Amino acid sequence: MTAETVNSTPIELTTEEIFAAHEGGKLSVGLTAPLNDKRDLSIAYTPGVAQVSRAIHAEPALAQKYTWASRLVAVVSDGTAVLGLGNIGASASLPVMEGKAALFQKFAGLDSIPLVIESTDVDEIVETVVRLRSSFGAVNLEDISAPRCFEIEERLIEALDMPVMHDDQHGTAVVVLAALTNAAKFVQRELSSLKVVVSGAGAAGIAVAEILMTAGIADVTILDSKGIIHSGREDLSGIKAAYAERTNPRGTTGGSAEALNGADVFVGVSAGTIPEEQLAGMSEDAIVFALSNPDPEVHPEIASRYAKVVATGRSDFPNQINNVLAFPGIFRGALDSGAKKITPEMKVAAAQAIADIAASDLSADYIVPSPLDPRVAPAVTAAVSAVAEASKA
Repeated sequence: MTAETVNSTPIELTTEEIFAAHEGGKLSVGLTAPLNDKRDLSIAYTPGVAQVSRAIHAEPALAQKYTWASRLVAVVSDGTAVLGLGNIGASASLPVMEGKAALFQKFAGLDSIPLVIESTDVDEIVETVVRLRSSFGAVNLEDISAPRCFEIEERLIEALDMPVMHDDQHGTAVVVLAALTNAAKFVQRELSSLKVVVSGAGAAGIAVAEILMTAGIADVTILDSKGIIHSGREDLSGIKAAYAERTNPRGTTGGSAEALNGADVFVGVSAGTIPEEQLAGMSEDAIVFALSNPDPEVHPEIASRYAKVVATGRSDFPNQINNVLAFPGIFRGALDSGAKKITPEMKVAAAQAIADIAASDLSADYIVPSPLDPRVAPAVTAAVSAVAEASKA
């Protein structure tokens, strides 16, 4: 038996009920057109469907109107970095991808289909998705290990004329920015003035650093397992080397102790731990987001001794940083507006929309809305659509 919480109220989950709920999978296909008699059959299938296929053949853009592609998201994974489980492979990752598809339907009204790929080869994954491009209207990449995930996303964005986003990177980043926007407001600091330390240089860490810099925070320092990423390190290559040139403007060297000394914000998206004494070196109005799940980099009760605002990735503590606040509305907004890409501006707008919902009732324990708040997805959808429409003008 496992213990989980909803809105900090403990509930008990039995193994039996968990497996019973997953039996046969969590998804099914439903009809949007009637099939009650021969007339219905003639319209939905033969001979009527031939007219629609001929029309699409003559004008391919009509597929967006006369098929489900315009509201279908492919959830693509190879199962190499499943949250809390690691590299469990394609088949074992399918229940997780089904769950992701269920969230798309529940929170954004979008149909979604999981595609788990029996390969970890970047070329094969990209080729597989590209060959299936006519079957869906957007791609949500999920639980793909770094650094491969960066190349896969970049190549699919270039190859596909549709929204593509790796949610482990950008969904996390959007909600972090939303939470930090409100945390800064609560401690009466300007967002741009904050000194931020990001622990973790994988998919989420790099995306968090990027969106924070996009939002105007100039002082961002990234830690990997060997310490601070800085331009003097000779063991860096690829994306880490690139960020060594763009982050750590004060030229700090060393490890987490040196990075946190005088820092205003800690964002943990790694499997590491932060000793309590290092938090004592942070600024007076410190903000700590210890997001590793299920074991945060520092326990929230310890963090609260030194920080004015604490957030985690868990549902049994206040201020849960949960991707479901972001990705359903981002994809719905992109698809509704006919956007071909999910841009940095859309992500920042999504973060602001999330932050705005909680802004009127801010407290140390409430800087982001609940993942179950029905206002979130519509607000994010509207914000992303507005940015997309403005870019067309």
